[in-house]
Amino acid sequence: MLTKCKIFVAKTAGFCFGVDNAVKIVYNKLNSRHNVATLGPIIHNPNVVADLEAKGVKAIDITQAQKGQTVVIRSHGVGRAVYDELERRGANIVDATCPFVSRIHKLAFGHEGTVLIAGDPSHPEVEGIMGHCKGEVFTFKSEGELRGIISDNKLSGKNVLVLSQTTFNKAVYEKCKAAVSQLLPQARICDTICSATAERQREARELARKADVMIIVGGRHSSNTLKLKDVCSEYCKTVLVENASELVEGDFEGAQLIGISAGASTPAYIIKEVQQTMSEMTKTTEEEVFNFEEELEKTLKKIHTGQKVEGYIIGIDQNGEVKVDIGTKHTGYIPAGELTDDPSLKPEDVVKPGDTVDLIVLKTSDTDGIVTLSKKKVDAQKGFEKIVEAKENDTALTGTVTNVVKGGVLVTSGGVKVFIPASQATARRDDDLNALLKKTVDFKILEVNEAKGRAVGSIRALLKEQRAAAQAEFFEKAEAGQTMTGEVKSVTEYGAFVDLGGVDGLVRKNDLTWKRIKHPSDVVKVGDKVEVTIKDIDKEAGKVSLTMKKDSENPWNVFKSTYEEGQTISAKIVSITSFGAFAQIIDGVDGLIHISQIANQRVNSVGDILKVGDEVEAKIIEINDEQQRISLSIRALLPEGEDDAPEADDEE
Repeated sequence: MLTKCKIFVAKTAGFCFGVDNAVKIVYNKLNSRHNVATLGPIIHNPNVVADLEAKGVKAIDITQAQKGQTVVIRSHGVGRAVYDELERRGANIVDATCPFVSRIHKLAFGHEGTVLIAGDPSHPEVEGIMGHCKGEVFTFKSEGELRGIISDNKLSGKNVLVLSQTTFNKAVYEKCKAAVSQLLPQARICDTICSATAERQREARELARKADVMIIVGGRHSSNTLKLKDVCSEYCKTVLVENASELVEGDFEGAQLIGISAGASTPAYIIKEVQQTMSEMTKTTEEEVFNFEEELEKTLKKIHTGQKVEGYIIGIDQNGEVKVDIGTKHTGYIPAGELTDDPSLKPEDVVKPGDTVDLIVLKTSDTDGIVTLSKKKVDAQKGFEKIVEAKENDTALTGTVTNVVKGGVLVTSGGVKVFIPASQATARRDDDLNALLKKTVDFKILEVNEAKGRAVGSIRALLKEQRAAAQAEFFEKAEAGQTMTGEVKSVTEYGAFVDLGGVDGLVRKNDLTWKRIKHPSDVVKVGDKVEVTIKDIDKEAGKVSLTMKKDSENPWNVFKSTYEEGQTISAKIVSITSFGAFAQIIDGVDGLIHISQIANQRVNSVGDILKVGDEVEAKIIEINDEQQRISLSIRALLPEGEDDAPEADDEE
């Protein structure tokens, strides 16, 4: 007798939906028909097959099908040619193909190009999948085989679809998918491993990590049973038995923890017998063993539309569809459109394998064993509660602008779409609403209709509050002479308005630059970040005068440090007047050449001698620092001669 130890039975052990459905179909047909046959063993379990044979159900091949005979196609499925042959022979076809296998058939048949299948080419399921392919098809069982197929058949650039047998090893398939992504980036990769299989393998692996010995219960010809054995063998001693009679005490000597799992074609009563036998062999009481029947009952529980369930994320396919385990024999799917209302998010931004999330059932199909689920509806319910709370507490929310619609925009926050009228969407009524699209914004709730689940919000109201707070802080701290950075909000003929963070200050045209300009737009444009200095501040009136001029760049100071009276310079004529010409000495500093200082003879019209743009040599004859004026003379540099030029009246 073995020493008492702990025994754990994996909750996912046993019939998957597809197998359970196929077996039930055969037993049901026995009640209403005679001459019932299955195209090959209905499942890879000798105990079930033997029981059916005892009840008159024969397992036949296609050449034995007879006219009028009821032929059940097993859960593995078959190729299209098999259906055609059965019809030709006059058999009554009852299709018990697993819905997840049927999905693979549709994918294969709908593909125009090369199909790569991860699986055993001699397995009935893989043979059936191949029978639905219209082009070239290859099978592989490892990453190495896959790489060889891609290289030998020059598949690069071809239209390739990658599928897997529903019971294929998930860890191996992940490696193969990575190889395809590297070598055939154009290929379409589908996650077609049955969720029940993936979950069974995951759970068995976790149990094997803790156990001293694992017992795998199932047929020796069952693909998914053998893969379970392979998975567990990596971590501990693993024994495969078809029923309790094959248990040998010697396999469990010294074991402190024994784990039990079973393939998808193993009936619950056989698993129960194995569990009870091990309990007797180890003197473990029923109460000390994981309650398998109770857990099995949970997996068979009914679910209905609108029900809230908890789901375990298994994987995400290339189309953004998420596969979910919801704790029943069904397989759950979240369509990409039911994950989130935020179009900027990818499925992997919302969920990842291993996450546990709340979901709502949208649709169930007991025939297919598929449940369609929604995460965004749960998020919307939770999000609307936050909307109501934000309205009651007058707090701000954050969301993403997902749509520009007639009369405003839609902002998604916590899975809820909030309408924001155009008049409440921007700080200024003439701002373009399209500029908000896909932007993250803060807003307040103005109205809530709980009965209809609708809400109206305002970005502008929050901006107004924030601006008022910023203004109060600004006028509390700001002083004349202070330098800061702002953003140009608008440009007019007389200057530019700069946003200093809640307060707009005016930079007049003459304060924009030391240079001579025609229009403020010559210096700044809307959106520019500029450094300004406060010239004057009227806190009561809320007005701020600014300058962008820097003393260090004052042209007069530059001139004074470089030039002096009596110095000869080159200058450019920039304007002509009746009493002389102004010449630019440096940028921002002009000197006057009086009409009397242009030539040695009388000058009746300045324009007769000088033109705008002329480069001239002149002498600085006076610098008036107080009035910042400079007098220049061309005449002072001319050769001495008869001076016919009388003194002219100073018309300046």
